Amino acid sequence: MALKGNLRDFPTTQILNLINLARKTGTLTIQGREAASMAFREGKLIDASLGKETDSLAHILQRSGKLSTEQVRIIETRATGISDKQLGHLLVRAGHVTQSDIIQSVRHYVLEIAYSLFAWAEGFFRFDADQLPANSRITIPIDLENVILEGSRRLNEQAALQREIPSLEATLRFSEQREMRARQLNLTPAEWRVAAQIAPQRSLRQIAQANNLDEFEIRRIVYGMLQIGFVEFTQSPRPGARPNGAARGPAAAPPLPPAAPQESGAARRSVVMRLIDRIRGL
Repeated sequence: MALKGNLRDFPTTQILNLINLARKTGTLTIQGREAASMAFREGKLIDASLGKETDSLAHILQRSGKLSTEQVRIIETRATGISDKQLGHLLVRAGHVTQSDIIQSVRHYVLEIAYSLFAWAEGFFRFDADQLPANSRITIPIDLENVILEGSRRLNEQAALQREIPSLEATLRFSEQREMRARQLNLTPAEWRVAAQIAPQRSLRQIAQANNLDEFEIRRIVYGMLQIGFVEFTQSPRPGARPNGAARGPAAAPPLPPAAPQESGAARRSVVMRLIDRIRGL
């Protein structure tokens, strides 16, 4: 019998903790903002998918910058009917990518989907034991404890970042002190690509899409540049925000969520234990 429930009662963090504790094998499907799924083998995350997003190996490698749009077009035209594993072997033999490129790209793709699901507060979930992806898929075992820790950290940080940069339709310009501030920068390649595309006519959303960055990543990168005064908003990002050039203090703590109805500790323990028993018995 499949385990079913609502994210309002059991959020993603708790579900993943239970799967990790019980070392379960199977697939967790969530129907929320869109359809999403995560697959596990003996408590380790091995695969994930989100909505109608194309998750073939060719597109995953394109998203990570390992293949060009033209290369993907040729693959889709000439390599129809072959599995991701077969395609991976062909690409490595032809020298287009390395085995490490494939592992890192697939791992990053799966993790970004998993992290995004921590923010889902509404939706129905279902865990089907022993249901796994097709053998043709490339799966990378990922320790679930680390996923839970990083996903929870991102969720807390995202609240503060969204308050500082509430809209991705905002635009940026370089500050007058950018040359002096640039000496303080120690940017990653992804951060330099973002900096290279900053212009008053280009929104943060457009920059993120051009660099295959999710909302968390673009906000984190831009926030760092704002903090040292390397860039500034072309206009106030929200009513009552500090004007450009004003001193910026430390980000305030994210507001606490509304208090949930209280229940006794014994009742909470009883519910959790029943859920653990159910998932272990699947």
